[in-house]
Amino acid sequence: MTVDAVGGVWRYAMDLAAAMRGSGVETLIVGLGPQPSAEQRREAKSIGRLEWLSTPLDWMVEDESELDRVPQLLSELALRHSVDLLHLNLPSQAARITAEVPVVTVSHSCVATWFAAVRGSGLPEAWRWQKRLNRLGFDRADLVLAPSRSHAAALTRTYGEIHDLAVVYNASRNACFVSARENFVFAAGRWWDEGKNGAVLDRAAADIDWPVVMAGACEGPNGQHLAIMHADHEGELSHDRTMTLMSRAAIVVSPSVYEPFGLVALEAARAGAALVLADIETYRELWQGAALFADPGDPAAFAEAVNRLTEDAKLRADLGRRARLRSADFTVEAQRDAVLAAYRRVMSGSDRLTAAE
Repeated sequence: MTVDAVGGVWRYAMDLAAAMRGSGVETLIVGLGPQPSAEQRREAKSIGRLEWLSTPLDWMVEDESELDRVPQLLSELALRHSVDLLHLNLPSQAARITAEVPVVTVSHSCVATWFAAVRGSGLPEAWRWQKRLNRLGFDRADLVLAPSRSHAAALTRTYGEIHDLAVVYNASRNACFVSARENFVFAAGRWWDEGKNGAVLDRAAADIDWPVVMAGACEGPNGQHLAIMHADHEGELSHDRTMTLMSRAAIVVSPSVYEPFGLVALEAARAGAALVLADIETYRELWQGAALFADPGDPAAFAEAVNRLTEDAKLRADLGRRARLRSADFTVEAQRDAVLAAYRRVMSGSDRLTAAE
């Protein structure tokens, strides 16, 4: 199973691999991109075997040729370790795979759908190779998984029909429920990513009644930067520290304009926080009736929605309860069962997927 140490794929892979180990699945964890932290290495090695390749991630390079070694290295690893299946967490990694083993690829996000959602445009000419490479990966894969119906629809709009595209919702192990919560607003994300929409939340923070704490990196790997002026910036935190802050906050906000799933919202819901979310298709799909929604392009709308909750303890408690109940639909066990069903399907050649949607 491929991973990277930069974003949410790490948490997805660790939780899934740990859950599948209890079902007799041994996972060789193969990292690409920036090196993991010592803490991440320890976690991965406690779950499975870990190998890190000196190759980049597709969205971190300017030229396709920088990825030329990826299919060869992954194919060689598959043969050397006699793996039964490749689970690739970037569709481009499936392109040109020569190993004769089943391939399941997951589109957690992609540059082409990011541009459509964030910039309202197609890819710039210099980046169009990424879309073509993803298309090759979709075509090579025996099964393509998306983490929500909304993202599956976005993929179809962007790439056209994708053979054997299925939905398996993401999950969270977070269980940091605290009944007594503190009067502050929390948000977490890679704030250098325009899709996380941190600038809008920072502007809204100037008009929000409670302190707003934004955790996460503001400096991106390719020089991206967000200056936070009004919120309290905690910087990049460990997952455990992030969960601790989240469990204390009475309100958790996600202003993202691009979220194929939105793990932060799920983790906050499991912690029992009241949610204020960007009014985007994914969040409506997953959290309709269990959160307040605000226009992601309007800081005043976000401030108004958050202040509605700061002023109404009963509504906060009710939304926190509803979000926690909804979060029970997205367990690691359900995700594991769906992914294992996907594995069985491609390894048997069956056209039926029983546990994944």
